[in-house]
Amino acid sequence: MKKRKITTFDYVLNIFFALICIAMLIPLWKVMVDSLDLRTAYGMKLWPEKFGFDGYASVFTNPTLYRPLLVSTISTIAGTFVGLGLSTLGAYVLIQKEMPGRNFFSAMLLFTMIFNGGLIPTYLVMNSLGITNTLWVVILLPGLNVFNLVLMRNFFEGIPKSLFEAASIDGCSPMATFFRIVLPLSKAALAAIGLMFAVAYWNDYTTYKIYIINSDLFNFQMKLRSIILGSDLPTATGSATENTVRNAATMVAIIPFMIIYPFAQKYFVTGINLGAVKE
Repeated sequence: MKKRKITTFDYVLNIFFALICIAMLIPLWKVMVDSLDLRTAYGMKLWPEKFGFDGYASVFTNPTLYRPLLVSTISTIAGTFVGLGLSTLGAYVLIQKEMPGRNFFSAMLLFTMIFNGGLIPTYLVMNSLGITNTLWVVILLPGLNVFNLVLMRNFFEGIPKSLFEAASIDGCSPMATFFRIVLPLSKAALAAIGLMFAVAYWNDYTTYKIYIINSDLFNFQMKLRSIILGSDLPTATGSATENTVRNAATMVAIIPFMIIYPFAQKYFVTGINLGAVKE
């Protein structure tokens, strides 16, 4: 197989993306360095002047941060499963060619990606359902994601029809086919969309700000904002400064998915590629 000749455009493209990566890594590196630096200093530093983990100790030993971390963990895990359940079941329904009104429902779902009822009508609906100021609103509302549903539908439509026909001949009901055929073949798509749901739930701030009044139900992102603004800063432990504690709290919010993503990257890329293109 003949190798493609590397052109000037390839070099320019590589340099361009390298600069983008550097621009994205610089703020992350600064926050990480400042979270380990026990001296109050502003500006860009390559290494901590006085290395120490006192900033992280201040975050993890502060009892006021336990509940926000717990709320973030519960809402992320529960919301990811809810989002995956709604996306997979909805996508499976939309690939049923015999379903009356299939094209109409698909068009209506796609319509909501461009237009929606607006913030106030949505709030009134959530309030009328009685789920405002509860964790249900922050779990159910972001779980209704049409973009992820469309990706899952496109992936399901790529599954050979012969598998559905074989399952039907063997006596499988539609739901049995879904659980025994469709889901086992969709691990890459489930991992990709599940990761997107998990990141969205973990980083959610707007939903809590609008629909949650009870401070006991605030997640870690809400708490992090208070810490950064200085209105609810944890007590510094040891030699940690306020700046160190702020940056340590920011790193605590970032670290979970920095650890998870490298392990899920291959499934994420595969799932997005399979679900984004339909031939």
